[in-house]
Amino acid sequence: MRRFWQRDKDEDPVSAGEAAAAAAAVSEPLPDPDPSAAAFFDVDNTMMRGASIYYFARGLASRKLFTMRDLAMFAWGQAAFRLRGSENAEHISSAREAALAFVAGQKVTDLVRLSEEIYDEVMADRIWHGTRTLALQHLDAGQQVWLVTATPVEVARTIAHRLGLTGALGTVAETKDGVYTGRLVGNLLHGPAKSEAVRALAQREGLDLSRCAAYSDSINDLPMLTAVGHPHAVNPDGDLRDHAKEHEWPIHDFRTGRKVTMVALPAAAGAGALAGGVAAGIALRKHYRS
Repeated sequence: MRRFWQRDKDEDPVSAGEAAAAAAAVSEPLPDPDPSAAAFFDVDNTMMRGASIYYFARGLASRKLFTMRDLAMFAWGQAAFRLRGSENAEHISSAREAALAFVAGQKVTDLVRLSEEIYDEVMADRIWHGTRTLALQHLDAGQQVWLVTATPVEVARTIAHRLGLTGALGTVAETKDGVYTGRLVGNLLHGPAKSEAVRALAQREGLDLSRCAAYSDSINDLPMLTAVGHPHAVNPDGDLRDHAKEHEWPIHDFRTGRKVTMVALPAAAGAGALAGGVAAGIALRKHYRS
């Protein structure tokens, strides 16, 4: 029998592409789609060590779009808010207008490009491999996998794309003619807002939330976790760990030894720390520049 790469003299030679395609074999069958189930993952401290918005601000600072002094104030605001250990409406309200003030006037296309560059430079090495494995297990089961985060949606989409996930739900910034105004559309995607987003997406995608799973590190995400049939605690804070134990939820902790301490201070504990950190940082920036 003539082999596939052997041709008669009057035939064109086989190209490398044709040869590779002819030799290709599917190592494993693709999973059957499971259209009624999905998994929802928080980002900060769940999918990634620390706060994605802080790393994004670091990337902007390295490009002179956000000063190092601003970055230091931003980090201080996060740390102070976390150590204070509480969230309040004033911080959330302040952050509603201030969270994306540092990108006001920037083109959406430019920010998307920057988010891709900054992910590759700063964020990629901070992904929890254990959490990504959990996400891939859902994908392997034919299920959708969505990130749900207070991080700007453009940054969240970049993270989801780089990880090969279905997509992302994030805080939406107002734009006009392809340029950011510096204001938010609605509120930060935080707490009950995450649950609302998950429910709205489930209705759009035809998902059965009783068959869906959700993963988070923070007690602030309890509304999202209780909206699904299969909640999981990942690198949980103390309150969420206690709640998970009480309700016999699976607990996944990928932190070990010193890493737990190192992650704790710079990380944003949900949108409250994001709100407090950004609001404090921008308020201080205005104070020092006035």
